[in-house]
Amino acid sequence: MSETTWFIIAIVIYMAAMLAIGFWSYRKTTKYDDYVLADRGLHPFVAALSAGASDMSGWLLMGLPGALFVTGMSELWIGIGLLVGAWANWTWVAPRLRAYTEVANNSITLPSFFENRLRDKSRSLRSISAVIIIFFFTFYVSSGMVAGGRYFESTFGGEYLIGLGVVGAITVIYTFVGGFLAVSYTDVVQGLMMFTALIIVPVMALIALDNPSDIFTWATENAYGPYEAGNPTYWSMISGVSLAAIIGNLAWGLGYFGQPHVVVRFMALRTSADAKQGRLIGISWMFLCIVGATATAIIGTVFFSQNPDISITDQSAFETIFLDMARILFHPLIAGLVLTAVLAAIMSTMSSQLLVVSSSLIEDLYKIFKKDLPSEKFLINLSRIMVVIVALIAAALAINPNDSILGLVGFAWAGFGSAFGPLMLASLYWKRLNFAGALSSMIVGALVSTGWGMLGGGDIIYELVPGFLASTLVLIGVTLATSSPQPEITEEFDEAVRLSKAAEENPELEISETKEKI
Repeated sequence: MSETTWFIIAIVIYMAAMLAIGFWSYRKTTKYDDYVLADRGLHPFVAALSAGASDMSGWLLMGLPGALFVTGMSELWIGIGLLVGAWANWTWVAPRLRAYTEVANNSITLPSFFENRLRDKSRSLRSISAVIIIFFFTFYVSSGMVAGGRYFESTFGGEYLIGLGVVGAITVIYTFVGGFLAVSYTDVVQGLMMFTALIIVPVMALIALDNPSDIFTWATENAYGPYEAGNPTYWSMISGVSLAAIIGNLAWGLGYFGQPHVVVRFMALRTSADAKQGRLIGISWMFLCIVGATATAIIGTVFFSQNPDISITDQSAFETIFLDMARILFHPLIAGLVLTAVLAAIMSTMSSQLLVVSSSLIEDLYKIFKKDLPSEKFLINLSRIMVVIVALIAAALAINPNDSILGLVGFAWAGFGSAFGPLMLASLYWKRLNFAGALSSMIVGALVSTGWGMLGGGDIIYELVPGFLASTLVLIGVTLATSSPQPEITEEFDEAVRLSKAAEENPELEISETKEKI
């Protein structure tokens, strides 16, 4: 059989498994809260891998190796920033958010939590945050569509648009059918696939080299990729890199606090105490995956240079280095299974984002303007329709991509981090926070981040830095300049803190049981 046939067999096996999980989840999804948040019953292992897989996306297997291959180790600051940010998110946000969202009128989306946390009767916090989520996630989902199209170009030499359509369609189907449970469990499978592939591919490539020790000198002394005479600063994390660039790359970690598709996993945990185990699993997975992506780029500088018969498909951003390496190294069936890890990364992120957007459209826009709420079944079906509509809009944006995968992801990541990051931390740790400070912070963060990027400020420093800073300053300034929150708000804050601590001391208790103990 031809290489393409073997690849198709591998992908069909993978797609069938994803659809099977989707339809299994369908049978367990009977309520609207099940579809949106799996009824708050997520095991920490599932939550950890689901958060990691939905977070990393095609960026981990395509964007990061490509950036490291072209520029060198200075791009590693992004990985360091993300690793520290993910650890901080699991440590500071996860346990308290799990408790607080249930205390605050059982909030099942981020916008509903902000509204309930601050008793916003105007509904502006909820509706504006929902609009921000829909706007930025449309670009985020679009980046997944772009990655899917490029995947098919590299793997099959096929049409970009066909790849975009196939990846988008399968992702929509299992998200449409199974909701949050399907998204979470497919993420576990996809996370394990990503981890395995990122370990196997660079190890096998290293073994295939004539002289493995060349990886330490080749990039600086020989022609490879875009360099005709090597890249002398390849191994340096600071040479030729401005302080602003380093700060900007590290600042990616700040974005974690405001990513709706990540923090929703914290809200779905069984108890606050599960966050500790989730952190250990999630950060270990993430660290090893980043090591694998880095090794892929380093080894790739030699691997593709020593044999003139092989080349990287993407000769612009070199974001197909992992795909091409796997295709060359393994038997077509094994290579096909390894390459599905990229599909896994792409689809895990897209599915999470589609579900969050759908939830915001229904829970945070439709339900607040609809006086007489329809049945649970109607709400679930309406959410499914929204999944399809958002996917179609994202696909339209991806038809003629004018930015790299990393660029699209970076734009959305900065927008969420700036709009929601400072507000998230203040909501969980600052009793004095009030409605005026929260709303001002969210709007300013989104506008500054977007404006900075669109006006070219990203060439100076990553837009998340000015966006997060402006959002923080406005939050503090406006909050202190306006009236204190009502007593019931501060009392609920104290209750959430007590419940979070009590749940950590009694891991076996549910939040409702913990409330009875206090």
